[in-house]
Amino acid sequence: MVVGYVVVPEHVYLLFSEPERGDPSVVMKVLKQSFAKRLLQKVRATANPRQSSSWDSALTEGHVWQCRFYDFVVFTEKKRVEKLRYIHRNPVARGLVLAPEQWNWSSYRHYAEDERGPVRVNEVREAELRVRKIG
Repeated sequence: MVVGYVVVPEHVYLLFSEPERGDPSVVMKVLKQSFAKRLLQKVRATANPRQSSSWDSALTEGHVWQCRFYDFVVFTEKKRVEKLRYIHRNPVARGLVLAPEQWNWSSYRHYAEDERGPVRVNEVREAELRVRKIG
């Protein structure tokens, strides 16, 4: 379950609870792979060969993310709040906005204003199995 997040131009911060089964590294792998696959398909479909793109190296190399991620286990409520504050203040510290609520890609407004954003926060959701018929 996602507890908090912020997406800034070149990286993402995620604070999520440990899955009941499996490994958090697998969760990150699936998130990164599914995002990269969708993004690269979209970029390739709309790419203009006569125009340079910030995604040129990703298209050439076939990947979007760096190899590894930094993980940190949060054991206390105090540390959880500290990490959420750090995550939510990151766009302000980077000079992208003047206040956390101005950054759209963040869970800040979920906590401050109970506003639902593009990523579900603190919601348990059952996994969905989608079957695609071939032929």
